[in-house]
Amino acid sequence: MRGPLVVVGDTLLDRDVEGAVNRLCPDSPVPVLDETASTDRPGGAGLAAMFAAAAPDTEVVLVTALADDAGAARLSSLLAAAGVQVYALGLAGGTPEKVRLRSQGRVLLRHDRGGAVGVPSPPAEAVLRVIAGAATVLVSDYGRGVAGEPALRAALAGTRAPVVWDPHPRGPAAVPGVHLATPNESEARELAKVPPGETRLVTASRGALELRQRWRARAVAVTMGGEGALLCHAGPTPLIVPAVSTADGDTCGAGDRFAATAALALARGALVSEAVQEAVTEACAYVAGGGVASMLPPPVGPLPSVLPGVPAERVGVAAAATVVAEVRAAGGTVVATGGCFDLLHAGHVATLQAARQLGDCLVVCLNSDASVAALKGPNRPVMPQGDRSRLLAALSCVDAVMVFDDPTPQAALTWLRPDIWVKGGDYATGGGEPALPEAELVRRWGGHTVVVPYLDGRSTTEMIAAAHRRGGASTTTSAATAVLRGDPPPAAATRPHRSAGIR
Repeated sequence: MRGPLVVVGDTLLDRDVEGAVNRLCPDSPVPVLDETASTDRPGGAGLAAMFAAAAPDTEVVLVTALADDAGAARLSSLLAAAGVQVYALGLAGGTPEKVRLRSQGRVLLRHDRGGAVGVPSPPAEAVLRVIAGAATVLVSDYGRGVAGEPALRAALAGTRAPVVWDPHPRGPAAVPGVHLATPNESEARELAKVPPGETRLVTASRGALELRQRWRARAVAVTMGGEGALLCHAGPTPLIVPAVSTADGDTCGAGDRFAATAALALARGALVSEAVQEAVTEACAYVAGGGVASMLPPPVGPLPSVLPGVPAERVGVAAAATVVAEVRAAGGTVVATGGCFDLLHAGHVATLQAARQLGDCLVVCLNSDASVAALKGPNRPVMPQGDRSRLLAALSCVDAVMVFDDPTPQAALTWLRPDIWVKGGDYATGGGEPALPEAELVRRWGGHTVVVPYLDGRSTTEMIAAAHRRGGASTTTSAATAVLRGDPPPAAATRPHRSAGIR
């Protein structure tokens, strides 16, 4: 497969709340659910992308819109953990969420929230390039605006890659010439305005023929649950692709599984009929195997939102979301930087001050204690994340701090989408130096990466080493205290520190 499989569409945050029902509510005859567990996962186009990313040796890119809120931050973390490359557009409004209340494998109630449909921002050039170079494109439309964005539609109409279009009744028509459209029965009936009163087979056939003509699609496959699918692709006589087996189970995500499987098959060079047959088989096996709960990777812990003893208005995902949303609403420039910031010293402060001068707010992405230990060793950090966050938040040049657990700030950056990402240290331009690690990521949304000067001789690692040399491990705390008072670093710490971030 040459090039990635690119998924374009609306991503939602889905949450399954599991519990037990043992009584009725005393003031209303409704069951009371005692929650025992909850699981977050990407929904919509995000779920389709995760299904595709689970296939061996498959590069998956997701073009979607993310809001400036905690829900979008959670989605970024989940998608990054699944190996999905996210090319994010901005999204006015909130992240749509679907909460399913379940007991003993059955859904009792679905609670939708997220407000009105937001407006996605136009794509950056990097987004248009990745669509042009795709092996296959899957449009997973959930009726929330991404599939209707004009520049994206132009790119989808112009790509040479096969396009699979999974439509939504509230979404736009497929671009002309798609290889395969995959509505379910109710979607085909509503989109094609098929009158009621006919059998399922007749309704699906009429819907497929009408949509194929209207959208000038090469093929339309109407999914019919346990009955398989009806494929209209050559003349007026449809092809019935029966299910190899039927089973009762959770059908949530079955349509996304079908569309993702068909797109992967087309990317490998399969005929449309072969792709639909494979998709029916996989969708049936998915439902029989337990549905979405059995197909997703292990759960990913949420980004720390509130730290004990730390001012919530300056630290956490919600704090960063508030700052970024206010600055963007005013047309300002969002600046971000990141690192461990263990033993905050004058070099850190100089870098942060220089970064803040580049825009209208500065968000610091801070490595968590677990992340620092993984990068620096079991004896780091010297200062826990709560203290490090509090010190950073106290600086006048820092508007918000958010903590992340990963080795790199990829997920946090994907959500923040800063206009400028600042690196501190002795990075050079040219001279054989490697490219800045986050530069390609930041270009996905049209951002820029810059380097600001560092203060020679300031290095946390060297400070700790010098403290050990001057008196053993017991003097490390004293050295840290001296640094925080503003004393100059030890004379031994003269070699500049080179790192992938500000350490």
